[in-house]
Amino acid sequence: MTAIELLDTIRRGEDSRHQFKRVVKQEMELAEDIVAFSNCDGGQIFVGVADDGTVTGLTTREVADLNKRISNAASQFVRPEPQILTENIETPNGLVVVVSVPSGMAKPYQDKDGNFWVKKGADNRKALAREELQRMFQNSDLIHADATPVANTSENDINLLYFSQIFQMQFGKPLEKAGVPFSRVLSNLDLCAVDGRLNIAGTLLFATEPHLRLPAFIIKAVSFPSDLIDATNYLDSKDITGNIAQMFDEAVRFLRNNMRNFQAGQSVNSVGKPEIPPLVWEELVANALVHRNYFVSAPIRIFIFSNRVEIISPGHLPNSMTVENMKSGISNMRNPILASFVAKILPYRGLGSGIIRSLQAYPDIDFIDDRDGNQFKAVVKRPAQP
Repeated sequence: MTAIELLDTIRRGEDSRHQFKRVVKQEMELAEDIVAFSNCDGGQIFVGVADDGTVTGLTTREVADLNKRISNAASQFVRPEPQILTENIETPNGLVVVVSVPSGMAKPYQDKDGNFWVKKGADNRKALAREELQRMFQNSDLIHADATPVANTSENDINLLYFSQIFQMQFGKPLEKAGVPFSRVLSNLDLCAVDGRLNIAGTLLFATEPHLRLPAFIIKAVSFPSDLIDATNYLDSKDITGNIAQMFDEAVRFLRNNMRNFQAGQSVNSVGKPEIPPLVWEELVANALVHRNYFVSAPIRIFIFSNRVEIISPGHLPNSMTVENMKSGISNMRNPILASFVAKILPYRGLGSGIIRSLQAYPDIDFIDDRDGNQFKAVVKRPAQP
């Protein structure tokens, strides 16, 4: 970083990626910032800069003392030990030390007192909510949401006829020829916990009425007459429940039923062509069901407006994934148990190609990774009526 780049960054002020400190007197205050940046998207600490952005600078002696504190903070006050870099930048008012903290690969990080810190704007706050800590463990691939046990469930909640059909299709033999008790079959397929409770994957895939156990994991779909959300004026609305396959079918049907057909040069007796290829809805709905964050207790939302369709999934993209990565076919298996089954019962291949196929069929789609709102949005722009 050059001095010009440094001053330009300082001019923009503190935010969730940049923290100013005039001096650092104790390792613990530095450790709190390191933990917060490591648990979020990373950031930089500028030491030698006042809160108002005034460059106060450090002497060579102060920089030497600071480097010792930085080393001690990272090695003795943060668990696990993070990887950080420091850079000394010369300014007219003295040296500024830039401490760069990457987004950690071993989340969640904590200070020596066991506190988990995260960023909230330019400030730090303790992560106390269970779901928030779970998401950090998930980012480190230590746990997966779809393996989480669901309270008050058992093998008795399984739709046995449907499960038997999928078992026959996957293994080429009837369920009664499995050779082990049904509870062992579920365990071997990672569909239940050791105590017999179904996990989220088992419940969403095969339970008779999964929405009774997991009421937040449904799809809420609404069609509006204009390009704005209206709480009282809408064309169609549906709460879509059932297992994964049923929700997929109902969501795709809702989208198709609320789209226009264009004649596109065909005779008036023709039903016309859909304004947006049906493949787009299949790929985007399957992607939302498989890749949403099941640590977030919220439904998938489908909003149909006069000029666009929004499919909103709880949870932003995982880890270091970006929209550009995703559009190039790079995938991250957030819910591996669900993905392994859905690849056999839905038009989902699990190869990171669904988004590519959507864009090939209909390029006018935007993807928004809303990290502040903790959601991912696919926005399909509707063509004008010819």
